[in-house]
Amino acid sequence: MREPTMSLEKVKKKILELKGQGVLMEVNHGRKKISQYSGVIEDVYHSVFVVKLDNSFANEKHTYSYSDILCGDVKIALKH
Repeated sequence: MREPTMSLEKVKKKILELKGQGVLMEVNHGRKKISQYSGVIEDVYHSVFVVKLDNSFANEKHTYSYSDILCGDVKIALKH
């Protein structure tokens, strides 16, 4: 079992700092299916956060939990 490098509270704090900023995301859906997105962290809630995708005609939004980041299923980097 892998030791977590961050606590859940630290992850929440980092996501809250990124709210409103552009991010690059890499999402592992399992079975070697990895998607890459560009978007903005739109809302931050107690157990989830919402990302509005940049290149979406239908104002598509994805919701992720903080545990997705702890598990390594979602990776977030600040867009330059």
